[in-house]
Amino acid sequence: MNILVINGPNTNMFGVAQTKIFGNITLGDIENKIKEAALGSAKVSFFQSNHEGAIIDRIHRAYDESIDYIIINAGAYAHTSIAIRDAFLATNIPFIEVHMSNIYAREDFRNKSYLSDIALGVITGFGDNSYILALAHLLSIEKRNNN
Repeated sequence: MNILVINGPNTNMFGVAQTKIFGNITLGDIENKIKEAALGSAKVSFFQSNHEGAIIDRIHRAYDESIDYIIINAGAYAHTSIAIRDAFLATNIPFIEVHMSNIYAREDFRNKSYLSDIALGVITGFGDNSYILALAHLLSIEKRNNN
């Protein structure tokens, strides 16, 4: 199973910016935790960009690479980007939307996601464990499909 983890704008600043919301863990730390959790069960690759078009291009490339699933933390683009939504609709790659913070406990404009209704699921508010929970679900799908 091939999984792509996409991180959107400002996620490269985890551990530095807004530590009261996101904690002290860095994006590199999160990637290492995911690799460790996936060890032997899935091939995981990572992509981070602060640019909407680069994220869209990466989703399109994932289709060409036969990526099975995407875990995405689109950051603020979850609340603003119809184009990223359309990239998922165009490629039909199943994905899980994750957020480190509880987006429903923050500003009202963060309560709407353009991705959530087309995602396999949304995991929000569990810090870096949001990614691990998403991975665990994808691994359980794969296990169920292979039985």
